[in-house]
Amino acid sequence: MTKSGLIEAVAERTPHISKKDTEIVVNTIFESMAQALRQGERIEIRGFGSFQVKIREAREGRNPKTGEPVHISAKRTPFFKVGKELKEMVDGREQEDTRGHGGF
Repeated sequence: MTKSGLIEAVAERTPHISKKDTEIVVNTIFESMAQALRQGERIEIRGFGSFQVKIREAREGRNPKTGEPVHISAKRTPFFKVGKELKEMVDGREQEDTRGHGGF
């Protein structure tokens, strides 16, 4: 699914909201998530998963063509950890929801 596909799906489920407004909402969500990760915050979406920034330490690597050592700088990279409910849904297992809200 692409971002435009997601906007289409949300627009179909919310006919009382214009497609342009739906696009603004979806873009705002993604921008807010990106900003939170930039600031080092963790994002948790219950039943879906969590996003966080992991720091990869500087290390020595090798150039695959020449085999020569290459210094790889430290960097921050986004990391997604899938939630239990999403994992089970993708796996095709039915889940008993004991919280009474029907999953997502």
